[in-house]
Amino acid sequence: MFFVMLMAGLAPLAARSAPYAAMVMDARTGEVLHSRNADTPLHPASLTKMMTLWIAFEAVERGEISLDTYVTIPPQAAAEPPSKLGLRAGQRIRLRYLIRASAIKSANDAATAIAFAISGSEAAFARRMNRTARAMGMTRTHFKNAHGLTESGHMSTARDMTILGRHMIYDWPEYYNLFSRRSTDAGLATVRNTNRRLLDAYRGADGIKTGYTRAAGFNLVASAQRGQERIIATMYGGSSGAARNARVAELLDMGFARAPSRAALRRPAVPTYLGNAGTAAPGTSSRTVRPNGLVTSSLRPLARPLPEAPLVLVDTDILREAITAELAEAEPALEDALAEAIGAAPPPPPAPEIGPEPRPETLVAAAAPAEDMGTTPLPRTAPEPAVAAPSEPEIVTRISTSGGRHWGINVGRYGSRYQAERVLLRVALNEMSTLDGSLRRVERGSQGFDANFMGLDRETADLACRRLQARGTTCFMITPG
Repeated sequence: MFFVMLMAGLAPLAARSAPYAAMVMDARTGEVLHSRNADTPLHPASLTKMMTLWIAFEAVERGEISLDTYVTIPPQAAAEPPSKLGLRAGQRIRLRYLIRASAIKSANDAATAIAFAISGSEAAFARRMNRTARAMGMTRTHFKNAHGLTESGHMSTARDMTILGRHMIYDWPEYYNLFSRRSTDAGLATVRNTNRRLLDAYRGADGIKTGYTRAAGFNLVASAQRGQERIIATMYGGSSGAARNARVAELLDMGFARAPSRAALRRPAVPTYLGNAGTAAPGTSSRTVRPNGLVTSSLRPLARPLPEAPLVLVDTDILREAITAELAEAEPALEDALAEAIGAAPPPPPAPEIGPEPRPETLVAAAAPAEDMGTTPLPRTAPEPAVAAPSEPEIVTRISTSGGRHWGINVGRYGSRYQAERVLLRVALNEMSTLDGSLRRVERGSQGFDANFMGLDRETADLACRRLQARGTTCFMITPG
């Protein structure tokens, strides 16, 4: 009993010995309103998880992984010390629950699982964290892990964490509402926000992230908005959670007193580094195919030579009647696909939520609504699948290579023209944001009918292919020529 009492008394002493640092920033302009020891490298503790979550949001946006991907928990994640969600090695859980647990409960096992899911290992993920930090201008930060537990060389500063907090607000506004939740469903349990006391006590507070280790003390990056003004305050080295919250409230008050009532919003530049512009970044998921450099040949294993100016006469009346008859037979399945693509729920509120989902133990395979987690919903009206019949046979010629829109993507080879047309229609409805305006073309070869989308520029074709691959659709790019 004496030993337990002794250890309980040592924790506050260790926290009180942690160095103090602080920074206050006008979030709208990036202007520093107050700083103290702001460039001193210190242990960031769980403030680290802001970068882990930033990269998770980026990976979802780029199609490397989806919010509904089931992540298999590695032993390294299950073995992390508290705070933790209680994940078990080999367990499968959706990425969205790992994100919630990391942001709200500050769960170390969830943060490590995110790192493995995106980069394959924590070391590879840490390299990506450091590349992103450098691109953001976080010059005195070096990450060694995804959770923030004390490790030699894992350091950051009050200035750098304030910069990261500002990026979190303006780079991912569709996800930022997560940090203001007092509690949320994390799949295995409902978790409570480690920052809930400040959120409840300070008017306008809406995030962002707490942190604590014995070496770091009680840390916090907080943001509050009142009217048109938004202030970010960062503090390292609090002696207790209550003392930290009181000091951060003072810093936020100082910021609101010093910031102008009106200021032009100057958003931070979106960080660009190797891997953000379409080339492969070391440590990124192998599930994502990214052309590296200038592609000079088709990604198809064996390219088929094309005639110089092929002319294909298509009797559109016969083709349309065949497709219409087949679609009528498959109408129930098609309607299910359309409902999944365009959504049947009412439009989402302005600040989308990471809404509740089925428990991971059930392993429900159905996809979550597009509105959940802030993903952009598809348009509510699907285009008409059939086209008006021309009076003369339609002549389909080789697409022009002018204007740079001479790339394409292939979504499979099928046994009949109807099957290829049907797949093209389904894919177009599911990926309207990138394939809108492209030309759906079926090309007959010796081994079947290729379903192609043509008339894309290189970046759009690459993005469309990555997004389709993330949803399990086979796809490769078709180069000009």
